[in-house]
Amino acid sequence: MNTTAAAVAGAVTFVWLGMVLAISFLEAPLKFRAPGVTIPIGLGIGRLVFRALNLVESVLAVVVIAAVAAGGPPAGVAGLTAAVAVLLLAQLAFVRPRLNRRSDLVLAGEEAGEDRPRSRGHLAYVALEIVKVAVLIALGISLPAA
Repeated sequence: MNTTAAAVAGAVTFVWLGMVLAISFLEAPLKFRAPGVTIPIGLGIGRLVFRALNLVESVLAVVVIAAVAAGGPPAGVAGLTAAVAVLLLAQLAFVRPRLNRRSDLVLAGEEAGEDRPRSRGHLAYVALEIVKVAVLIALGISLPAA
C-alpha cells in the first residue's frame, strides 16, 4: 500500500478511535452522574453530542475510505475498512433512529426515563460501538504494515 495513503488512513483511523472512546465510553456515561443532570437533560445533551460525533465520524470514514482506496490496499485492510464503514452505517441507519424515537418520547414526558430499563436499541448501539472500536484498532494497526 502507498506509504502516504497508509499514513493518512492510519492517522485518521486513530483520531476516529479516540473520539469514539472519549465520547461513547467516557462522556456519555459520566454525564448522567453529574449533579443536577436529569434524564431529559442528559438525553438532550447526548443527542447533540452524538449527532456531532456521528457527523464527524462520517467525514472521517470518507477520508479513510478514500485514502485506503487510493493506496492500493491489501485485502485485509480493504476488509477492515469496509467493516468499520458498515458498522457506522448500521448505527446511523438502523439504531440511531430507534434511539431518537425513544428519546423523543422521554423528552415529551410520555415515558418515565428513570423507571424504564435501557432500551434494546441502546444496547445494540453499545454493542456496535464495542465492535467498531475493535475494528478501528485492528485497522489502525494493520495500516502501517500494509
